[in-house]
Amino acid sequence: MNKIYLAIIALLALTSCANTYEIKGTSNVSTLDGRMLYLKILKDNNFKSIDSCDVLHGQFHFQGNLDSVKMGNIFMDDEPVLPLVLESGDITVKLDDAQQIVSGTPLNDKLFGFFKKYQQLQNQQRELVHKHDQAIMNGSDMNVVTQKLNAEAIQLSEQEDKLITNFVTENFDNVLGAGVFFLVTMGNQYPMLSPWIEDIMSKATERFKNDPYVRDYYQKAQENQAIMNGTHEMSPSQATSEMNQQLGAPQVNPDAAPAPTSNELATPTIPEKTEK
Repeated sequence: MNKIYLAIIALLALTSCANTYEIKGTSNVSTLDGRMLYLKILKDNNFKSIDSCDVLHGQFHFQGNLDSVKMGNIFMDDEPVLPLVLESGDITVKLDDAQQIVSGTPLNDKLFGFFKKYQQLQNQQRELVHKHDQAIMNGSDMNVVTQKLNAEAIQLSEQEDKLITNFVTENFDNVLGAGVFFLVTMGNQYPMLSPWIEDIMSKATERFKNDPYVRDYYQKAQENQAIMNGTHEMSPSQATSEMNQQLGAPQVNPDAAPAPTSNELATPTIPEKTEK
């Protein structure tokens, strides 16, 4: 009887360990030292804090229990610093001026492998602006240069769409699918039915479709599309917003740097420490 009891206790202990996470972080960013970091999860389309810690001598630490694997984000005050996956295991976070990396567990390794590929495409897009400016300084034929750069920009945009679409579809049935969908669309002014979103939703599993954020976004995007197509009546507030956009829309400066696309991921940022 005692052996059975001890076996049950041991099993419960193992189960408890399997449902815990530990995050050990390091940073060489001086403005972070002495600051409070918050670990938050997305709940009901809002970030809810579940833990906090101070950065002391370039080190910080979170630890807790899990009822399920979740997407999380490290915040400093109200500013997001870094997304990550809360899953069982030892999670390592590295924050410095050059890069921010989370590793040590399967889904975090997968997520930051995706971020690395995405960042490479973003760097290539920024390089196009440099090439444009350099061509002006060299006195090149700008009609030829612009045509060439536009073709490269379209190609990079298509690669970006493909990268995001493939990653989300490959991860429909874990938190990465809906998590990256959230990161990609959270900066949109309003939900919209981009071609890559329609492609994703045409292939989506029930689990992905029923994610609260995905379901809400897609429903509103469909309503907005119907309004633009003239098949759905706008509410007074929607009509006012639409009129304001049409009457007060700023003119686009053709020489301005390109605005972020709908695929622009939230790049991890480290806010500057303000003097009091």
